[in-house]
Amino acid sequence: MQTTIFTFTVLLLALIGFYMGRARAVSSVGGDIRQLHSLPRHYGYYVSLWCGLPTLFLFILWFIFEPQIINSLVLHNVTAINDETSSAMVARILSDIKFIAANGTNVKSATPEMIAAADHYLELKKIGIACLGVAVLAFAIVGLVIGNKNIGEKLKARDQVEKAIRVLLLASSIVAILTTIGIVSSLLFEAIRFFGKVPLSEFLFGLEWSPQIALRKDQVASQGSFGAVPIFAGTMLISFIAMCVAVPVGLLSAIYMSEYATPKVRGLGKPILEILAGIPTVVYGFFAALVVAPTIRNIGEGWGLEVASESALAAGLVMGIMIIPFVSSLSDDVIRAVPQALRDGSYALGGTKSETVLQVILPAALPGIVGGIMLAISRAIGETMIVVMAAGLSANLTANPLQAVTTATVQMVTLLVGDQEFDSPKTLAAFALGLVLFCVTLCLNVIALRVVAKYREKYD
Repeated sequence: MQTTIFTFTVLLLALIGFYMGRARAVSSVGGDIRQLHSLPRHYGYYVSLWCGLPTLFLFILWFIFEPQIINSLVLHNVTAINDETSSAMVARILSDIKFIAANGTNVKSATPEMIAAADHYLELKKIGIACLGVAVLAFAIVGLVIGNKNIGEKLKARDQVEKAIRVLLLASSIVAILTTIGIVSSLLFEAIRFFGKVPLSEFLFGLEWSPQIALRKDQVASQGSFGAVPIFAGTMLISFIAMCVAVPVGLLSAIYMSEYATPKVRGLGKPILEILAGIPTVVYGFFAALVVAPTIRNIGEGWGLEVASESALAAGLVMGIMIIPFVSSLSDDVIRAVPQALRDGSYALGGTKSETVLQVILPAALPGIVGGIMLAISRAIGETMIVVMAAGLSANLTANPLQAVTTATVQMVTLLVGDQEFDSPKTLAAFALGLVLFCVTLCLNVIALRVVAKYREKYD
């Protein structure tokens, strides 16, 4: 709440600075704006940037260092922490202190020392918010004064504003790049820790997945079993079924909407088709578990087949329905972007509508269609909710779509549910699965880029 108030205050001061800077620039030349180097609004932007950028920098520093400073001050007075205390125990004690601070002293596990630490934590938070408020107002007002003071006839406000915008764009690009590096690094480092406990060959080629660490020696492997082949097989099976539904239906619907449908039919059908993209995945999961899976089971039993209550076929069919808009919408946009001259040339040579679509339009639109299909495959591989509700959690190594299987994303969620210590192979296995999914997605993108490059040379 306080952060929102501070943000609106800074925005209000920046808006005031905009009008003050513009008015000061006009008054500095006696109203003759032709004598100014830049337009009046650039001087307003100049003052607004002086007001907002230092404050933004302060916010960033505050949110980076404030939690660390407060946590250090709170834990300094806790006697249960010493030089030999593990980082996991320190994190747990700090979590308990924050929980007591948020829920009051009626927590069962609260001790007098923990209550005192929680009170100290709340006091430091209040002091920090007060200091932040004073610093934000001071920085904004000082920036407002400096910006107005610099305005004059010779000030190149437009150059200064454009330079600041370039710096902001560069900073945004760096943030995006660093975020990507951080995501990959977090997966890679934790996966390396996992492979230090479990051999890579066992993970990639093992046929039994039982990540629960055994409590007795007579259970399945004293350190669990981490053969991920059943997980990858289940992921590929469900994704394959989904793409068998999504690609033909989505591509054919895109061809009809772009080449054969009348404007009235297109205006009605395309929005209805794209409604599928706005349905939450949990709703698809309910539909798969309550309608599709029982229907498949009843039909299979009528034919004398053994069908599991949760099957890969049910999850794959519903996932394919969910992905149809991705393929259809992207393919439709790409097909409609093919130059009309190609169509006219085909018709002039005597080609029919279907021949034009198959031999001219689709080859020309192939790069975009491949990109849409690759996006759909990535979407299928990363889906979780439908698989949890319709396919189950059983890590079965089977190619039978009527049996229950599981996927890598479902196992990642299962392994990380609840309070976990990132020192056991069970928890670290989620990062290994995530790294494999990342590599698979990267390979799909490389394939898509190669296809696009090959055909773009021919049709550009």
